[in-house]
Amino acid sequence: SSRLPEDTVIYSIYPDNPLSQDSLQSLHLQILNAVSPFTTSYIWQHEPFTLSIAFHPFPHLKGHLRFGDNLNDEWFTVFLLFRISVAFPSVSIQVHDSDGEFLLIEAAYHLPRWLNPENSQNRAFIRRGKLHIIPQSALPNPTLTESLNFLIENEQAAVAPDSMQSVIQNRIAGYPEKAKLNTHSVRVRVPVSVARVFKHAPALISLAVEGFYDRDMDSMKHAAKMERFLKGGKGGEEEMVTVAVKMSRAMYAQLMQQRFQAPKCYPMPPKKGDLEAELGMKIACGFEMMYQEKKKEGEEGKGSGWKKYKDSLEKSGYFEGLIPGSNEYKRLMENAEEYYKNSSLFSKTREMLNAPVRQIDEILSLPYSANEFKNEDAPPSDDDSWLYSGEDELNSALQDRQKEMELYELKRKKKKSKEQKDTGASSSLKGDDFDLSELVNTMQGFIHKMSSYEGAEVPNDRDPKEVELDVERFMKDVESVMKYQGDENVTRDMDDDGGSSDMDFGADSNLLMKAADESEDGSDMSDHEDGEDSFMHSYSDVMNNELKSTSLKKSFVHANEQTSVKNEGTSNATEDMDEEFSPVDVDVNLVKNLLDSFACQQGLPGPTSNLLGLMGVNLPKDDNKGK
Repeated sequence: SSRLPEDTVIYSIYPDNPLSQDSLQSLHLQILNAVSPFTTSYIWQHEPFTLSIAFHPFPHLKGHLRFGDNLNDEWFTVFLLFRISVAFPSVSIQVHDSDGEFLLIEAAYHLPRWLNPENSQNRAFIRRGKLHIIPQSALPNPTLTESLNFLIENEQAAVAPDSMQSVIQNRIAGYPEKAKLNTHSVRVRVPVSVARVFKHAPALISLAVEGFYDRDMDSMKHAAKMERFLKGGKGGEEEMVTVAVKMSRAMYAQLMQQRFQAPKCYPMPPKKGDLEAELGMKIACGFEMMYQEKKKEGEEGKGSGWKKYKDSLEKSGYFEGLIPGSNEYKRLMENAEEYYKNSSLFSKTREMLNAPVRQIDEILSLPYSANEFKNEDAPPSDDDSWLYSGEDELNSALQDRQKEMELYELKRKKKKSKEQKDTGASSSLKGDDFDLSELVNTMQGFIHKMSSYEGAEVPNDRDPKEVELDVERFMKDVESVMKYQGDENVTRDMDDDGGSSDMDFGADSNLLMKAADESEDGSDMSDHEDGEDSFMHSYSDVMNNELKSTSLKKSFVHANEQTSVKNEGTSNATEDMDEEFSPVDVDVNLVKNLLDSFACQQGLPGPTSNLLGLMGVNLPKDDNKGK
């Protein structure tokens, strides 16, 4: 499917039970007969709804349809697939296009939160007239076989929510009547040869319009000669007749929007502005260009089949980086063309390309004249005001989408508000009334309520006994290690022998060990109710002494910083600051770091806004930025 044009819808029909080839062919015919009442009179943009039998990875039916500029073809195909699923309840249908799972895209505002483009493969199916989605809880990464088996065994568990069903059903509502409204009938004046083709094969209008709309310089050379539809380019020998032609609205718009100068050999009336003659000329030239191009491609047997084959050779490195046009490149190309002509793909492609050419030749091989059309009164053209009033339809569609978006946003805000209330946090801190002290209290409440040594917000599915820590035992163990005094001679001997301690605290740790020794030898332990106090005081003093020689203190706001600011210029105040590592103002530092981090986000999502949002706090925007 990756090689198909972008404007193509691909669909597959999978029977519940494995079928033999004969049974699969029977199902194939039954499905085509079931949809034929809806498709018989429908004018497709490029190609009709078809099905073919496939055996990989297992027997099923598949098809693809190029809808081009006519999105009605795509949604009419979806309507047909839903009807097939109702008429044949023992099948599951998969459909997608170049955008992916476009049914899920259509219902984007109603999707489950876990569903996204990355995990949507092999999840969306049509079955018994409803959209089904394979739940992630049942199959995290489903294969096609696993999904089909799940649908058979647990069909009700996969039915999509009613909101999604409603969106899809509203999109295909009105079909098949809507398909008839998409048809536009117009009177045109064309050569009698073109009129005869219309009479016996009206569906070929799609190929004619496509030939005209997608024309290039090479195909326009055929229109300049008109060898097939004007008796060798002699326009005077070909009679002109007026007939009614049915086409899709998209085709009519394509013909109307492009200006095209009539070939010199084509008979145009002297009166300018004749819409019937102008449209007829474009259609006749489209037939000529399509016929000659299909005939040429059929003789060469190339077309899209050859392009696919050539692309596969290039991807496999067949040309080995050779420059196109070089002798070696030409030699390899000739070998590839020879092999392709002897393949089954060549014969199938040639037969497919020759089909419309052969059909036109058969129609024009029998005698015909303008007399068979003179007694037929062509009905007047349909009103084409829709071509110029599309703005109203577009605005209506945009309004529907806007309402859908507003409803989605309303539901999202209600859900968010409910989550904020559940956390018990305050979300009233806005604008000029924002209180920084309340931010500190909220953070402290969050820490005391939602965090511990086990972490913050332990998931519900985890065992709370998974992490166990006896804090008192842990502190005593640390204290015993720090107070431990080994024999200096033994330690020296170990060092001399190349031994090392498992707990290497670095050179500066000697200060800490010394402080612990002094505290133990010079203090009367009976003066303390608990030995831990002596350890913690000694540990804190040594830590402060070590940090005094670093610049770490400059990164914090201290309790006496305002005092030092007031006494700025007084050397004594500065000396006092250096002599003692002043305590840190925890609350001020908390607010300062949060605000700095929030400012660095520059209005974008980040850790600070996410954390504060979890607590229900929304910091106000900096309206004075840049002033």
